[in-house]
Amino acid sequence: MTSFSQKGLTFIEVLVGISLTLIIFLGIFGAYQLALKVIIQSRNKIVATAIASGEIEKIRNLPYGSIGIVNGFPAGSLLSSSVVSQNSANYTVNRTVDYVVSAIDGVASPDDDCPNDYKKVEVTVSWAGRYSGQVKLTTDVSPASLAQECSEIGGILEVLVFDAVGAIVSSPLIEIRDFVSDTVIKSATPVSGQHYFSLVPASYKIAVSKTGYSAERSFGSDEIATPKIPHPLVIEGQLTPISLAIDRQSSFDVTTLSLWSLGQFKDSFPDQSQISQVLNLSIAGGQVSLEEVGGEYQVSGYLISETIEPSNMLSWDEISFSQSKPELTQILYQVFYLQQETWQLVPNQDLSGNGLGFEVAPINLKNLSVLDYSQLRIKASLSTQNSLVTPTLFDWQLFWKTSEPTVIPFASFDLRGEKIIGHDSQEQKVYKYSQSLGSNSSGKIFISGLEWDRYYFSTNPDSDLSLMATNPETDPIDLIPNVSLPVNLYLKAQTSLLLILEDNLTLEPIFAGQAKLNNSQLGYDMILNTDQLGQAYFIPLEAATYNLEIQAPGYLSLTTQVLVSGDQIKIIRLEQIE
Repeated sequence: MTSFSQKGLTFIEVLVGISLTLIIFLGIFGAYQLALKVIIQSRNKIVATAIASGEIEKIRNLPYGSIGIVNGFPAGSLLSSSVVSQNSANYTVNRTVDYVVSAIDGVASPDDDCPNDYKKVEVTVSWAGRYSGQVKLTTDVSPASLAQECSEIGGILEVLVFDAVGAIVSSPLIEIRDFVSDTVIKSATPVSGQHYFSLVPASYKIAVSKTGYSAERSFGSDEIATPKIPHPLVIEGQLTPISLAIDRQSSFDVTTLSLWSLGQFKDSFPDQSQISQVLNLSIAGGQVSLEEVGGEYQVSGYLISETIEPSNMLSWDEISFSQSKPELTQILYQVFYLQQETWQLVPNQDLSGNGLGFEVAPINLKNLSVLDYSQLRIKASLSTQNSLVTPTLFDWQLFWKTSEPTVIPFASFDLRGEKIIGHDSQEQKVYKYSQSLGSNSSGKIFISGLEWDRYYFSTNPDSDLSLMATNPETDPIDLIPNVSLPVNLYLKAQTSLLLILEDNLTLEPIFAGQAKLNNSQLGYDMILNTDQLGQAYFIPLEAATYNLEIQAPGYLSLTTQVLVSGDQIKIIRLEQIE
């Protein structure tokens, strides 16, 4: 017996070994990085805390009159910013000083003749680099006497920030700006949502914001004739309070839709599954023809479709078909409805020509009442005067309008909030939010960064597009903080074109076909792609004749013209490239 000894490793075993080694070393490396981050952050935080504590102690030992910012207010000997180097790292030290108005001395504003009760000092030490961060310490410094308190000049601006329900907003960014140059003079992010700013008597622009929140600010008469929140005026020796409201931002997820879409019954006769009756006909391979017996075709025959009973129907539309009729052959089409329990021919008074039958497509059903004719059947009668030839029916379709909506691409609309920022020189309201918007090729637009408010959707009166309804149905629509609200806008135009692309053999819809509709005299030129239903909706249009160019992968291109008037439906069947 021969024995074999296997030496070495297979390629798969080598890959598995390398993968396991990488997993182990990547885990070790990740743990090392995390440990390094913790060590560096802890070291930086300890150093920054020590620097901030040292700064606080230095400030506490300064004379009360020296506790202030150089060239700032209150004035003093402190630099607003400096850099300290320790352990080969640079730490930026920022200092702010403001007066605080308080009833701690037993006298509350406005009765307090010396409202600048004490000073609040904030020291922030920050460091840059891969593991950046900051440490913030505050302290209060009180005057030694009432005389020292009253010797200070200037005014106090009290800013309070609250939300939509009146609750305090924690840690907002409050900026005091020069209303001419718009430069930031002072700022604060108080955890309490309230801050006292010591300022030289003057008017100031106030701006309040927070990440993920709406923003609010004051306005000057140079911006708005009569602002709702004017720039506050700080008066020497007085407290000037101002309150501003912000809250979490919200959004609308808008879809623009029509009031209707197209429903259809179609049969390309792969079998008899959609046929209720058939006589003397052969149905095979997508064709309906007279039955052949002994080498000759039957003289006549007929087939009747299954019952067509649409749901959510608004109106009947039309019947179309594809056929071949050699000389001496004929196909007549008729429409039946259910009366009690018997199928009857729709009378000529409601469908002119139905008694004799129709030979040419389309058959217009628009005048049929959906109440009287809620169910229909189609009958095709085939006949020949030459037993050697037969007419052939390839497919038929019946269309109706349904209340299910169709997406409207590139639809324009206006959106306005109810809140105002003031009135103009004509005493007209100036709204905080007012925009002209439009949906994309999918009929969608996501409108983010909105403040809580009551919003009005509308269309431009000069536009051919009219807003008929919304969902939610309320007008205006209430938008509360921190929500994303889906909104459907139902639009209508006097003239539109619903284009449907189908495979000429299977009648299946053609997805992602490109349709270009053009009229150079009207200045109209639009390209749309068909959706999963093979549909592209051009709206709004003017009643006119348009050039239409169709392209689709795997199909022959087509150029034609289409007359559009009212809500037009155009079905185009493309031939596959052989």
